[in-house]
Amino acid sequence: MRRMSTFFAALLLLAATFPGIAHAAALSSRTHLFYYPWYGGAATGYRHWQQGGHTPPDDIGANFYPVLGAYDSGDFAGAVEQHMRWIEQSGAGVIVYSWWGQGSYEDGLAAGVLEAAARHGIKVAWHLEPYSGRTAASTVADVGYITNRYGSSPAFYREGGRGAFYVFESLRITDWTALDQVRSSAIVLAQTTDTSKVAHFGGMYTYDAIAGATAPGWREAGAYCEANGLVWAPSVGPGYNDDRAVPGNTTPTLGRDNGATYDREWQNALSSGADWVSVTSFNEWHEGSIIEPARSNPPSGAYETFSGAYGTSGAASETAYLDRTRYWAAQLGGPPPASVNLAQRGSQVR
Repeated sequence: MRRMSTFFAALLLLAATFPGIAHAAALSSRTHLFYYPWYGGAATGYRHWQQGGHTPPDDIGANFYPVLGAYDSGDFAGAVEQHMRWIEQSGAGVIVYSWWGQGSYEDGLAAGVLEAAARHGIKVAWHLEPYSGRTAASTVADVGYITNRYGSSPAFYREGGRGAFYVFESLRITDWTALDQVRSSAIVLAQTTDTSKVAHFGGMYTYDAIAGATAPGWREAGAYCEANGLVWAPSVGPGYNDDRAVPGNTTPTLGRDNGATYDREWQNALSSGADWVSVTSFNEWHEGSIIEPARSNPPSGAYETFSGAYGTSGAASETAYLDRTRYWAAQLGGPPPASVNLAQRGSQVR
C-alpha cells in the first residue's frame, strides 16, 4: 500500500549514473529520523551526557557509546557534518528536529543544523516538544515562528507546500481547535493512534519504539488516516534501553535481537499503510534507540555495542543500522500516490 519501491530503485540508479543529483534522488522524503540537538561538550559541562549522574566524557548517561564520543550538538563543522554524512548513508531524506520553544538551547542551534542539512540534500521537519507552559495557542505561534525564521532555508521540509510538525505528547492538551489557523501552511501530527483525539490535526504518529514491536492499533490508524485524508507516520526503532540514563527505573527494555527488532517494526509500519515512516531515533542516546553509529570498542563500563547486528562485528557493526535503514527506505519507496493531495489533507477531520 502506497509503496513505489521500483520507482525508488530507479532513483537510486539515476543517482549513481549522475552523481550531481545524488542528494535529491537517493534520499527518501518519506523516511524521517528523530534528531536530538541537545548535547553539549566540555564548555557546557557535557550538557545531557551527564544524565543519570554520570561524569563524561567516558562515563555518559547512555547504554551505548557514540563513535564521536560525548559530542557537542553545536559543533557544526565536526559532529553535525558527520551526522549529515551518516544520514545520507541511511537513505533517509528528512530529520525531525527536537525543538523546545522559542529561544531555547535547541532553537539557538537550528540554523546551523539546517545549513549542514542543506549541504547534503537533507530536509528538516520539526518535533515540537512539551516545554513548560505549552498550549494549543503557543503551538500555533511556534509553527508561525519556525516557518518565518527558518522557512527560507533550502533544507526546510515541505510536503504539498506545507511544513511538517510532529507534536510530542499532544494528548496533554485536550482542545486543539487553534490548529485550524495553520491548516493551510502546516501538516501537524498528533502523537497517538486514538482516532478520537486527532480533530484539527493533519496526521498521526506514535514515537514509542517499544510499541512498534507489536504495533497496537496501527492498521486501524492507517486505515482511518487514509479514509480521512490524514498523514499516517508510524514510528519504528531498533530497540530501547534507558537503564544508565535513569538508574533504578522500571521502564521496560526492548532488545535489538541483532537487528530483528528493527526489521519487525519496519514490517509493521509498511503493512499498516504508512505515508511516512518516522524512526525513533537517529540519536536519542539516553533511551538506547539510536541508529547513529555506536562505538564497537567503548570505554570501560556497562556499555552495549551493535556487534552481531545483521551478521556484522567490530567496526563494521557500527554503521549496521544506517545501512539497514537504507534498505527499508528503499522498500518504503518514493512519493506516495496521494502526495499531490497532501496540501489539502487534514481538511476533512474537524
